[in-house]
Amino acid sequence: MKLILTTCLSFFLTFLMASDPYPRNTALDVQKYVFRLELNDSTNRLSGEAAITILFKKPTSDFELDLINKRADGFGMTVAEVLLENRQLNFSHQGNRLRITLPTAANPGQTKTIVIRYAGIPGDGLVIGKNKFGDRSFFGDNWPDRGRNWLPCIDHPSDKALVDFVIVAPQKYQVIASGRQIEETNLPKDQKITHWEERVPIAVKVMTIGVARFAVDQSTVVDHVPQGIWVYPQNRDEGFYDFAVGAKIFEYFSQHIGPYAYEKLAHVQSKTRWGGLENAGNIFYMEGAVTGKKQHEGLIAHETAHQWFGNSVTENDWHHVWLSEGFATYFASLYFEKTYGRGKLVEELKEDLQQVVNFSKENRQPIVDTTITNINAVLSTNTYQKAGWVLHMLRREVGDDAFWKGIQAYYSIFRDSNAMTNDFRKVMEDVSGKNLKPFFHQWLYQGGHPRLNVSWSFDQKSRKVNLAINSLHKESFNFPLDVLLKFPNGTVALKTLSIKQGNVDYSIAADQKPAEIKLDPDCWLLFEAEMKERWSKRPL
Repeated sequence: MKLILTTCLSFFLTFLMASDPYPRNTALDVQKYVFRLELNDSTNRLSGEAAITILFKKPTSDFELDLINKRADGFGMTVAEVLLENRQLNFSHQGNRLRITLPTAANPGQTKTIVIRYAGIPGDGLVIGKNKFGDRSFFGDNWPDRGRNWLPCIDHPSDKALVDFVIVAPQKYQVIASGRQIEETNLPKDQKITHWEERVPIAVKVMTIGVARFAVDQSTVVDHVPQGIWVYPQNRDEGFYDFAVGAKIFEYFSQHIGPYAYEKLAHVQSKTRWGGLENAGNIFYMEGAVTGKKQHEGLIAHETAHQWFGNSVTENDWHHVWLSEGFATYFASLYFEKTYGRGKLVEELKEDLQQVVNFSKENRQPIVDTTITNINAVLSTNTYQKAGWVLHMLRREVGDDAFWKGIQAYYSIFRDSNAMTNDFRKVMEDVSGKNLKPFFHQWLYQGGHPRLNVSWSFDQKSRKVNLAINSLHKESFNFPLDVLLKFPNGTVALKTLSIKQGNVDYSIAADQKPAEIKLDPDCWLLFEAEMKERWSKRPL
C-alpha cells in the first residue's frame, strides 16, 4: 500500500518475541471463505452468506470470528443464523466478535464448514457511494483490519485462505474481485450474478471486490498472466494509457524475484482511501491516479511489488509490516534503477533519506516497534522509506549477487505463506555466509540513524588527510563509510572507513591537498553528516 502522504540482550529478545495485540486462536486455521453478497441501488444494505471452511488444530468447542455488530447509528452487521450441515448453532455477537458454539467439540485434524447468514450496512471496509463522476460504486477497502466491517472472518494476516466472491448486483455493473472469473450470468429482475474464485491463499486485508461501471482492457498478457485495466468509462482513454506501463513493471518483478502467484493482475480505478491498495491480483488506485499523463509510475511499481511481498509473502505479525511496505518501497526504486539508470535510484533514495531525517526529529522508534497497539500506526516513514533504505544497505552489506539470490530464495520459501523478520535474516545469512544479526539489530530493532560531525585537514609534512569523526547519535551503530577524495590534478581516491560509536580519528595518505571530499559518494548509507575543513582538537 502507498500512503499519499544499545540495549541489553533481554530487551533485544523482547523485541523478537513480542507480537501484535490481535487475539489469535491457534486452534483454528481457515482454509476457505465463500462470500455470497447481494448488493442493490435502493439502499446501502447488503445481504450476505459466508461459508467458512475451518481446519481445527486443537480440540475446540467454541471459537470467535471478527464481524462488526450493528451500532446505535445503524451501521454494522446483524447475524440471522449460523449453520453446520444445515443444523443451527448457538452463537453470540457482541464486541465486534461472533462467538460460535459447536454441538460437539471438533477434534484436531477435523475440517468443518460453518455457514453464516447476515445483513447490514457496512460503516467501513466496503465503501458504497458515488465516484467522482457521480456514478454509484462499491469498493472493498480492507486494509489493515477493516474487512470485519462486511465479512465474517479472521481479520489478521497470519491466517491466509482461499476465497470465492459470488456477487449478485444490478446488471449495469461489472464486478472485479480476487482470483479468476468463473461465471457471469444475467438473472431476472435486471440482476446479474458474478463469481470470482481465488485458488491461492491470501489474507483478508487483500481480499476484495469492486462493483461499478468500468471500461476494461484485457488485451495484454505477460508470462502467461493476464494484465487487466479497469477504469471508469469516462476515464477510458486516460486510464488505458496510464496503466499500460503496468505490464513492463510486472515483467521486471517476475523476472527478478520469481513466478507470480496469482491468476491475473488488474489495475483498478477505485474509491480506496489510500493512494493505492495492493489487493491480491487486483490493485485499487485512488480515483485521481488516472490523469492521462503517466504521473504515477512509481505508485504502480510500489503496488505491483506488493504482489510478491505483502500478498504472497505476508508478515505474520503487524509489527513486521516493513517486510511488506519497506520491500515495496525499495523494489519500486529498483525498478526505476533498471529502467532509468542508477541516477534515478539515487534520486529516489535521497528523497526517502530526507523524509527519514525529518521523521526522526520527532520519532526515533525502531522499524520493528513492538510498543504499537494501534495497528494503523505501524505505517510510518519508518516502515516505508527507512525500511527501504535498510534493504539498500543490506544489498551493499552482502553484495549484489547474494542480495538477489537471497531475495529469490526468500520468496520461493515463503511464497503463499507468512514470514517474520528473523526468517528473512536467516535466508540472507544462508546465501551470503555472513552473520547479519548485528546489522538487523542496529537498523531494525533500535531507532535513529547515524549523525556525524566530520572535520578534516591536510598535513603537508606527513602527506596525509586527517579526519576527525564525531558521533552525534545516542544509539550504537557500526557501519562502513566511503570517503571520496578529489585532487586538483583530476585524480581521485576512494577509501572505506569502519565507523564505530564515539570520536575517532582517521588518516588517509595523499600527495596533495584534496580539492573536495565527499562522504558516501555512491549513496549506500542512511546517515546525516556535517563536514568542515579544519581540525577540531579533542577536549582534554
